Amino acid sequence: MHSDASAITAQERLGWILKSTFGPKNLSAGIFVSGWETWRNMPVEYGPHWDGYAKRYGMRLSVGGTSNVVEAALGSVWGEDPRYRRADGQPVGRRLTHVLVSTFVTHNRDGDPMPAYARYIAVPSGNLLSNTWRPDSQTTPSNVRVRIGLGFVARVVSNAFSEFFPDIREHIFQRISTTPSPASADNGHEEISSYHKPN
Repeated sequence: MHSDASAITAQERLGWILKSTFGPKNLSAGIFVSGWETWRNMPVEYGPHWDGYAKRYGMRLSVGGTSNVVEAALGSVWGEDPRYRRADGQPVGRRLTHVLVSTFVTHNRDGDPMPAYARYIAVPSGNLLSNTWRPDSQTTPSNVRVRIGLGFVARVVSNAFSEFFPDIREHIFQRISTTPSPASADNGHEEISSYHKPN
């Protein structure tokens, strides 16, 4: 575990690329996003079938992976840390603000806040580069602008998941651990019954 003020290492930077691209959070999101696009048949060149679904899923991975590599590589030049830092323990409103702000602000080598310059470059460049392997219907300037905007929206959603899912998971596990099993409930009933049994 790294402290909030620790500088990211080259190994951690590579780990961030792999986790952000192939981690369960991103892969799971791709299932729903690709399914929605297949249902709406966007882009039309891929068609509304399983082959089109696979192409959409692969497209999403390639664009995200390209953006992640660009962000991590450029950020290493001036010490920009791409990792999300939770505001655990803060009020919910402040944590929601932190989720939004962290989409555009990151930290330098000293742990101080700084604009996420590498991200500002990576999201647009990843989408522009993907025009070389996208269908023609998705390479128009208006489509590129929409995709860039959605790229930052996706970062907000990712930050929100990273911020709140650990709390949700902990709450669920606590409820499971404190819920009595049927066997223990039966034993408790038998003990109460025997206590009130007349002599």
